[in-house]
Amino acid sequence: MSKLQIKYCFFFFFLFASFAFAGCGKKINSHPENEDYKDVPFIQETHVGYKISDNADDNEVRSIAVDKQSNVWVATAAGIFRKSAESRKWDEIITGENKGPAYSVVIAEDGTVLFGTWNCLYSYANLQLKKEEGLVPPISVICTSGNETFALGPNGIWQHSENGWKQLNYPIARSVRCAETDGKGSLWVGTDAGIYFCKNGKSTLYQNTNELISAYVRAIGFAPNGNCWVGTMGGVAVRNDEKLQKKITPAEGLSNSFVTCIVPSPDGTMWIGTELGIVRFDREYKPSLRFSRRWLMNDKVNDIAFDNEGNAWVATNGGVSQIKRNTMTLAEKEKDFYHQLMYRHIREPWTCGSVYLEIPGDTASWRHEDDDNDGEYTGGYLAMESFRYATTKSEDAHTKARKAFDFLRQLQTVTRTAGFFARSIVPPTWNKLHDGNRTYTPQQIADELVKDPRYKPVENRWRLSADGKWLWKGDTSTDEMDGHFMAYFYFYEYAANDQEKQMVRDHVRKIIDELIRNNYNLVDIDGTHTHWAVWSPDQINRDPDWASEKSLNSMELLGYLKFAYGITGDEKYQKEYLRLIEKEGYLENARKVNEKNPAWQIYFDRTLEGYTFPVLFRYETDPKIKAVYTEMLEKWMADQESGENLINNLAYTLCTGKKINTEQTIDFLKDAPLDLVEWPIDHSLREDVKLVRYPIMEEVQIDKLPPASMRATVRWDKNPWSARQGNLHAMREPVFWLWPYWEARYLGIIQ
Repeated sequence: MSKLQIKYCFFFFFLFASFAFAGCGKKINSHPENEDYKDVPFIQETHVGYKISDNADDNEVRSIAVDKQSNVWVATAAGIFRKSAESRKWDEIITGENKGPAYSVVIAEDGTVLFGTWNCLYSYANLQLKKEEGLVPPISVICTSGNETFALGPNGIWQHSENGWKQLNYPIARSVRCAETDGKGSLWVGTDAGIYFCKNGKSTLYQNTNELISAYVRAIGFAPNGNCWVGTMGGVAVRNDEKLQKKITPAEGLSNSFVTCIVPSPDGTMWIGTELGIVRFDREYKPSLRFSRRWLMNDKVNDIAFDNEGNAWVATNGGVSQIKRNTMTLAEKEKDFYHQLMYRHIREPWTCGSVYLEIPGDTASWRHEDDDNDGEYTGGYLAMESFRYATTKSEDAHTKARKAFDFLRQLQTVTRTAGFFARSIVPPTWNKLHDGNRTYTPQQIADELVKDPRYKPVENRWRLSADGKWLWKGDTSTDEMDGHFMAYFYFYEYAANDQEKQMVRDHVRKIIDELIRNNYNLVDIDGTHTHWAVWSPDQINRDPDWASEKSLNSMELLGYLKFAYGITGDEKYQKEYLRLIEKEGYLENARKVNEKNPAWQIYFDRTLEGYTFPVLFRYETDPKIKAVYTEMLEKWMADQESGENLINNLAYTLCTGKKINTEQTIDFLKDAPLDLVEWPIDHSLREDVKLVRYPIMEEVQIDKLPPASMRATVRWDKNPWSARQGNLHAMREPVFWLWPYWEARYLGIIQ
C-alpha cells in the first residue's frame, strides 16, 4: 500500500461520517426532483424616477394622489403640480400670488381633486380651480372615504356637506399630522400628543405606551381586516377600535423607526413609508424593503399612492418615484438581460465587462471600460454561453462561446510568451485606461512594502502588442487564472466540438507547462512572478507571508493539474498532481480551505473554490482522494447561507447531482433587479440589522442577508453581506443572472 493510500484510507472508510460532519453547519434546503420550477409569470418590479424641476422645493414632495385617468398630482414645498398619464412633464397648477407651500392632495369619490395649501383649500374639477370658502388656513391634512371628506389644520377640523364646509367642534391638539376616516362617520387624527378617535361630537385620546408605541403620531392606515395601523416616531402600533394588537419595530423588520406614512396596497400589503425607504408587510407580517436610489428618488418617504394597475407612486424629498409592477416569466427576463448584455457589455475582440457612466447614474452616458478582471468576467460569460448551448443546442450560443474562448486564448498569444497571459486587452487608441502605467518613487515602494512585504511594483502594466493592434495588461493574478480554467472546463465539457476540444488541450498545455517550468508561479514578461499568481511550494509551504493563501492556492493548483490530465491524458500532469499531494501535502493544505483563519477570509475565495470543485469532481477517479474532496465540498456548502451565492449552489449540484436551495435560486432570479446600475446602498443606516465584522473581517457587514433587489452589486464575486457598496459610475454586466439561469435550465431546476 502506498503512502497516499495509507494516509487517506481513513476518509475512504469513513466517508459517511464525513457527510455527517459536513451537515453540522447551516441546513441546506434540498428539494426533491418533482419540485423543479415551472416557468410561469411573476411580478417584476422596476423603478422610474421623476424630478418635478431643478428647484429643490419643487422636489420636496409631501403628498401624492393618482386619479382614475392615471394623472399624478403632488403637493410640494413650493406648490401643486400635475403630470398627465403619458408625459414626464409636470405642470404647475397654482401660480401667481397664491403659489406657496402645499401639504396635502387627495382625489374625492366624484373625481374632484382637493389641495391643502398655506392659504386655502382648493378644489379642481372640470379643468376649473376653485378656492373653497369657510375654512381657516393653512390646511395641512385632507382625508376622504365614500361621501365623507374632512379637511384639517392647526386651526380646526372641517367636514364637507351638501351645504359646503362646516367646522367640527372636536377638542384635539393643534399639531395635526395625519388623519383617516372609515366612511362611517368616524375620524382618526394623529398629533404630537397621540391619536384621537372622533365620533358623534366626542373624541377619545390614546397616548399611553400600552396604547401606542409613542405619542408622536405621523401616519394612519387601515388594513384589509379593519385594524388601524398607527405610525409613530418609534414604529407602528396595530390596533383595533379598542386596544393595541401588535407592535412593529426594527426588531420586526422596520428599517427605520420614524414612520411617515402607511398605505394599504390593492393586494392587501401594507406599505410603510419611513425616513429610510419603504417596508412592505404582507398578511403574515413578513417584511420586504425598498430603499436607496435604485428604488427611490430619496429615502425620505412622505406619501404613497396606487394607480389603476397597482403601481406605486411615492412622494419623497427628492422627487417622485414610480415602482412599477410588470408581469414576466424568467424566459422573458432572460431576453431583456441578454439584450442589455449584447448591446452594452461586449466589446472587441469579445470582452465581457461592466461599462462606465460618464454622468453618475445616467445609463445613456455609458462607455466601455477595462477592468483588472476582464479575463475572469469573460470566463463567466463563456460559462453562461456554454450552458446556453448545452441546453438549447443554439448555434448562436456556440458561436459566441467560441468567440469568448478565442478572446481568453488571445490574452495569452498577445504576450508572445510561452504560457503567460494578460489580464485584459484594449485598442492602442484607448485613452481612458482604468489603471495606467506609472512610476514609483523609492519612498512609495518602501511604504507599500511595509503594508505588504510581498508587494511588487509594476510600472509598465500596459504594453503594446508586437503587431501594434492592442495594449495588453500584465501582472495577472490567481483569480484570473481560476476564471480562465473554470471557463475552459465549461467550454470543453458543454459546448466545444472536437476541433475546439483540441484547441483547449493545446492552450491548457501551454499554460500548465509554463507553470511547471517556473516551479508553479506565473512569470510575467519581466522574468519574475506576478504579485499574486503564486502556487509554488517554496512560497505556499515555506514562506510564512504566504500562509493566508496556502489552502486555496493548493486547491487551485490541484484543479489545474487534474484538468490538464483529464483532457490530455498526459501522465506528466498526473505525476505532478500526485507529487504535490504526497511530497508537498497539497491535499492536506486544500482540506483546510474551510478552516481558514478569520483574518484571512476573503469573500471572493468562496467563489474561486466554487470554480474549482466541479473540475476536481469531474476528473478525480481515486475514491480515497475524492472522499477528501467530498468532505471539503459538503462542509463548504454547509457554511454558506442558502441564498448567498447561486453560482456556488449550482456548482454543488453539478458535483453531486443533488438539487439544493432551489427555492432560493428561483427567488434570486425573480427578485434580481432589471436595473444594472450599481446604485450605492448603505445598509448601515438601517435599524433592523446589526453591523458585524464577521466572517470577512476587513469589511463592515450586516447580520442579515439582503435579497437580490437590495444588493448594490449582485455579481457573484462580491460580498452580499457588505454594509456599504455601490458606484454611480458603474453599470454591471448581467452575466450574474444569465449564468445561473442557463445552468439551472441545464440542470433541470427550471423547466
